[in-house]
Amino acid sequence: MKMSELKTMGVWGIIMLIFIAQLLFYTWCRVQCVQVGYEITKETDNHQKLITLQNKLKIELARLKSPERIAKIAKNELGLATPTPEQMVIIP
Repeated sequence: MKMSELKTMGVWGIIMLIFIAQLLFYTWCRVQCVQVGYEITKETDNHQKLITLQNKLKIELARLKSPERIAKIAKNELGLATPTPEQMVIIP
């Protein structure tokens, strides 16, 4: 082989290596993009579940704080009664 043929093969070899490296880098970028998309979807679903749980807990808190429930517990479990007018002290 002549020296010019070796140089030409060397140049083509370098061009092929650059092309292959570029394809590998592009593939890696696409895989990373898809993985990030999956993670975003997963976290979005998790966020929706947490919002649903938060709403359920707000409803539960409102139910637990209801005056009717507190009055029922006071009467039935604690044995408390509504004060008579004589027992009431009005603070000016």
